[in-house]
Amino acid sequence: MNREKLIELYKHYELTSSDIFKHQHFTIITRSGIDKIQAKEKIFIDYEVVKCETNFAVVKANASKDGAKIQTFGSALKGASFKDGNTNSWYLIEMAEKRSMSRAILKLCGFYELGVFGEDESEDFKRK
Repeated sequence: MNREKLIELYKHYELTSSDIFKHQHFTIITRSGIDKIQAKEKIFIDYEVVKCETNFAVVKANASKDGAKIQTFGSALKGASFKDGNTNSWYLIEMAEKRSMSRAILKLCGFYELGVFGEDESEDFKRK
């Protein structure tokens, strides 16, 4: 990970310590941090529901900023345990949407290439 580049991005997006935390092997940006980045960059996201079933949902996010475009997906699988799924929430379509949003914004703005993820992308990424 390029620490200098990451610090530069933090400053550019005016992220604070409440927007970022370290989790085992990854750096995580919170929902509020994602929202700050989206607002500053005026990123437009168009969502498409790919699949929405009782226990599973997939949402495609088509995002753009300054002529750059990206397409990415978010999914949510309800399970009795995390061995069986990736969320314990019944708000599956909302989880899939939040995950696709986080990925799209972080990819468009150069965070993904530095190994930074959004807290919504995995139940494991929640701040303890």
